[in-house]
Amino acid sequence: MKKMLERSNKLALLVVLLLAAMPLSAATIHEEKSKYRDITVTQVGDRRCLLFNVHRGDRNQTCMLVNDKLRLVFDYTRMSFAGLLLNAEPKRILVIGLGGGSIPMALSDRYPQAVIDVVEVDEAVVRVAKEFFYFQETPNMQVFVDDGRPFIKRAGIRGQSYDFIVLDAFSGDYIPEHMLTREFLEEVKLIMTPESVLVANTFSTSRLYDHESVTYQHVFGEFYNFKLPSTGNRIIIAQLEPLPPRSELMSVARALADSLDKYGVPLLQYPRRLSTAVDWDGSRRLLTDQYSPGNLLQGN
Repeated sequence: MKKMLERSNKLALLVVLLLAAMPLSAATIHEEKSKYRDITVTQVGDRRCLLFNVHRGDRNQTCMLVNDKLRLVFDYTRMSFAGLLLNAEPKRILVIGLGGGSIPMALSDRYPQAVIDVVEVDEAVVRVAKEFFYFQETPNMQVFVDDGRPFIKRAGIRGQSYDFIVLDAFSGDYIPEHMLTREFLEEVKLIMTPESVLVANTFSTSRLYDHESVTYQHVFGEFYNFKLPSTGNRIIIAQLEPLPPRSELMSVARALADSLDKYGVPLLQYPRRLSTAVDWDGSRRLLTDQYSPGNLLQGN
């Protein structure tokens, strides 16, 4: 009888271990079709994710931990904060692309006195971010339902400027080609000051990489190229002034790192990863308003 009980206990323990090792299936908690895309919200445990156009195999656009809402889940969202190495105390922030709101929420929490303008073309995404991802506008953070390019163009005409600009309008399914071009980047320059930093989330693979790199180099000259082996994204960091020396970046990282721990940003690891090396084909054609086949290039 004792042996039977021991065998039964071992079997029960084995079942528990097997169940613990099995991945949990995601539960869909919201679905809708907006004017621009299919939107799905899923949850596994305390991890909640926003997906666009899942029938095309698109990846998660935004994920958050519902029990730790400000901690950034994806590498690329954390990598975006490397731009703070060039401007550690931004006062006016522009974020193009909302998703679930992870980046603007973390920036608003870290810099509560900064004015933050968020631009999102899809009104349904704004509503979903507020309902399912705890995104909230504040007296200093406002969302504009608009296309990022005309918003920036109008800001330039009005003489507005921002000292921290995040371009995060891309998804794995679609690239807004009008925000890849030389003309667009020239419009971005008009809303930048010598202290401003541009942070662009984009891709580290495909033929688009060469064309995009050539275009940024043409408009901004030398820029920081930030890639990690754990993600297919890359972060382009550019400014109007010459880039600071690496020793200066490390000093800023040491001063700022502790305040970014709560968001999961390993800032001290970033300065050595920022590269100015040209690792693209410089003979590739510039992306312009007349030539911007970004979605075709990304697929190759």
